[in-house]
Amino acid sequence: MSHPDPQILERARRWTGDQYNENTRNEVQALIDRGDARALTDAFYCDLEFGTGGLRGIMGAGTNRVNRYTLGAATQGLSNYLNAQYPEGGISVALAHDSRNNAREFACLVADVFSANGITVHFFEDLRPTPELSFAIRRLGCVSGVMLTASHNPKEYSGYKVYWADGGQILPPHDKSIIAAVQAISEVRQIRFEGRPELIKAMGADMDQQFIDATLSLRLRPEASDEAPDLGIVYSPIHGTGVELVPRLLSEAGYRNVYTVSEQCIPDGNFPTVVYPNPEEHEALTLALKLGDETGAHLVLATDPDADRVGAAIRDPNGNFMLLNGNQTGVLLFEYLLEQWGVKGLISGNEYVVKTIVTSYLIDRIAAEKGVECLNTLTGFKYIGAVITEREGLKTYIAGCEESYGYLVGEHLRDKDAVGACLMIAEMAAHYRSRGQSLYDVLMGIYHRHSLFLETLISVTFKGKEGAEQIAELMKKFRSNPPTVLGGEAVVRVRDYQSLVEKDLHSGVEVPIDLPRSNVLQFITESGGIISARPSGTEPKIKYYISLNQAFGADESFEEAQAGMKLRFDRIEKELRS
Repeated sequence: MSHPDPQILERARRWTGDQYNENTRNEVQALIDRGDARALTDAFYCDLEFGTGGLRGIMGAGTNRVNRYTLGAATQGLSNYLNAQYPEGGISVALAHDSRNNAREFACLVADVFSANGITVHFFEDLRPTPELSFAIRRLGCVSGVMLTASHNPKEYSGYKVYWADGGQILPPHDKSIIAAVQAISEVRQIRFEGRPELIKAMGADMDQQFIDATLSLRLRPEASDEAPDLGIVYSPIHGTGVELVPRLLSEAGYRNVYTVSEQCIPDGNFPTVVYPNPEEHEALTLALKLGDETGAHLVLATDPDADRVGAAIRDPNGNFMLLNGNQTGVLLFEYLLEQWGVKGLISGNEYVVKTIVTSYLIDRIAAEKGVECLNTLTGFKYIGAVITEREGLKTYIAGCEESYGYLVGEHLRDKDAVGACLMIAEMAAHYRSRGQSLYDVLMGIYHRHSLFLETLISVTFKGKEGAEQIAELMKKFRSNPPTVLGGEAVVRVRDYQSLVEKDLHSGVEVPIDLPRSNVLQFITESGGIISARPSGTEPKIKYYISLNQAFGADESFEEAQAGMKLRFDRIEKELRS
């Protein structure tokens, strides 16, 4: 067994002092006594980074772990910043948590620290979805909010997401200033742990009803549930926060054949029925698909633990379930929304939708066809939220989406909303069913009109401490010597979101990009294929988002076209890795 690094061992020994509670001291002392170099290194080699979205990490004792002290420091730093921004006092925050292990305990800790700093805390009485937190911030006029969640990460993880007064995740200049305020908390004694109960206000059923009512008001065809009364829907919260609100919302909207996956309706941070609580993964929907077959349902929906992402499955012509990827669900949803806005005469030329630069550009084509502006933002729903806030009162927002299964219909909140998305997907399915169409039929119709667009995501991990340097060198190589051919097609343009320049490789003409800087490159091929390279902000990996399109005739086989496109995906992946 290797010996712990002396500096790491010293950092660990500090956590056995009296300023830490007994459980923490015992946990760290056990690591030291075992001489577990690897465990000590993982827990203490650095401080858990408070990034632009907050904290996320493995739970346990240590500077690089999520625990009462790292969360306490984060909340103390945020409190210091809020009090400096609002020196007149009288400010409030909203607070919620998901179903993860220790979530309630951590949330109570956060409430105590906020209140100890004179900040009123509107604290949900039990687990609630992330979108409801965003909604509550806006409804209550809070200056900030915190959601205790690690989204769809494995059970060992917890997280701490920070929101601003508009209900969106923090953005410049506040993000960097909050990070600096958190980093200034260098000792445990700087953290005010003794809460003031009189400043902690419980909220629950009343806010739920306001959220439900606001979501129901988004419906474009409330009569859809009556027009397709036989529509069968299976829903799974995957042991998370959607367990109460999604079935209730669907019921209040008039959907009567809603079946819930009972085994996954128990909030449980161990996520016992899945490997990962991620609705993007087929494995996570196994029980829901099984129930769908048993009940003859037409639609399967599943949300992640904090209910901000939703996965969907629809029936193909053979009666089998086909899992939609995030882009396909977004394409269907935008087609339906814009179609209905047009039917109702609501499109005047002042409306817009918004998506990220790595989300299917088929959405851009649909928006152009319907006479609606489509904006593209950097990756991350916080940028979509920022656009909505910037345009509030000036332009009419319809919907936003990102390829990673995140959607938002309506302006009542500022983050991904799987609760509302479930309602709108159900309405969409019911509407088309009443017209004799399945969602598969509608998707194929879109492909026939606009070309077949398919996308895939490839993540390449670089292990060890050299990983970040290797990724930096790879991006440098792409910039200095971009590929001229990908998948058998010439690369005609390169978009560099770091230099904010789009360059035509034939003419050499450069056009500015009007977005914030980001370390992302896009290579555009002759047929309009887009291959994006983006280093992960939290892990030593680079992500390649590949979007291809080709003409798709009404007499062509989707399965054959899809298989042919997969060969092109594989070829591009091989070229990118070489």
